Amino acid sequence: MAVTTIQVTRETRDHLAELAKERGITLGQLVEALAAEQPTAAQRAERLAADREHARKLIGIDISDEEFDQAPDILGNIYKIAAEKARAAGNTREDRGTAA
Repeated sequence: MAVTTIQVTRETRDHLAELAKERGITLGQLVEALAAEQPTAAQRAERLAADREHARKLIGIDISDEEFDQAPDILGNIYKIAAEKARAAGNTREDRGTAA
């Protein structure tokens, strides 16, 4: 495996080295793990295409990418509903004089 050098500030290097030490891995392994957690735009697009194809097969209907793009943000809507309920529950507790 070929290796290369990445230049960062000493502070960044020291921070990464400490993180690697805490995890019991090498600095190179830490950088590889961090990079693996951040997909590129091409990788995200590939995953989106695969997810859409899986959804098409699962529901048995051919939905175009344009139709997917126009569909409501279901997960986003669920988060909004949950946040509204959490705020309402917090207001109710405050009205009763109890801490959240």
